[in-house]
Amino acid sequence: MDKLRSLQYFVAAAEEKSLAGAARRFGVSTQAVAKMITALELGLGVRLFDRASHGLSLTASGAAYRESCLPALSQLQLADELVRATPAQGGVVAGVQHVIAREVLTPALPRFHARYPQIQIDVRDFNRASKEQTSGVDVFLTLGWPQASDLVLRQIASSRTIVVASPAYWAAHGTPRHPSDLAQHTCLPIRSVDGTVMDLWTFARGDEQVSVQARGWLTTSNAHRDMVLELARSGEGVAFILDWTNRDDLASGRLVQALADWESPEAPPVNLLYRPSVRRVARVRLFMEFVIEVFRELEATRAQSVAPAQRPLWLKRPYGRASASTPRER
Repeated sequence: MDKLRSLQYFVAAAEEKSLAGAARRFGVSTQAVAKMITALELGLGVRLFDRASHGLSLTASGAAYRESCLPALSQLQLADELVRATPAQGGVVAGVQHVIAREVLTPALPRFHARYPQIQIDVRDFNRASKEQTSGVDVFLTLGWPQASDLVLRQIASSRTIVVASPAYWAAHGTPRHPSDLAQHTCLPIRSVDGTVMDLWTFARGDEQVSVQARGWLTTSNAHRDMVLELARSGEGVAFILDWTNRDDLASGRLVQALADWESPEAPPVNLLYRPSVRRVARVRLFMEFVIEVFRELEATRAQSVAPAQRPLWLKRPYGRASASTPRER
């Protein structure tokens, strides 16, 4: 058995939560991945995955084994790069959704440049996997549930959506104790990159799930998300933001979270998309691995893990507003 390849397949299957996803990443058949992982389990004498109709999940032994394997695989990758005749160099074209570029990529890029000074990064705006936006781009970073049959899609991080407002706003209007209380507040919804007004804010706690229509005097496009944040800071209303954004506002107290004991089951995951062939290009592969590393560090700062997100039902049809879906459809 090729132990290194079996470990690579194992880690990829754990990250993709499917054998097929791991197979797409390496450009091999699903049967090849299954055979190697089964052989790995037999050699170890433990079951690494629980297999169900909805996908794979790591067993306790599998999770511990993955954490033990990651440093060794990273070290081997580094060794491969060090022995190459020339350092990784050239350009990487990255299509990045605005919020990811502003909140995560911009602060991290100096570290990437210090590590790989001969790689040039060309960052372009990216909203959806259309022919016009994917042409000439090596790798993509976007939120949600994109449809791109010709690209490998890898979810690299989860999100939580949190309710925030300024201290002055909460003092003047009261802090909500239940999501239904938001119906009495001025909310500031944002329009998705696909054009839907995301005015249906969904919360879960234990077995209870609540969806609230967010009403207010302003709706902005995704590109003008900063307008919502500035108005929220100035006490004009309530915003629904991703937990890995605006960390300075939360740390300084300019924005204060409410309903912290509620989860957001429809918070969009962070996705890495790329063509299978680019993994053979060192500079692109290094950039992708760096981005995964950055989001892994962000997730490590959370006090608790985040459950896998549910794809919102309103995405199935092109509603003008998320709240326009019927109760039966929700």
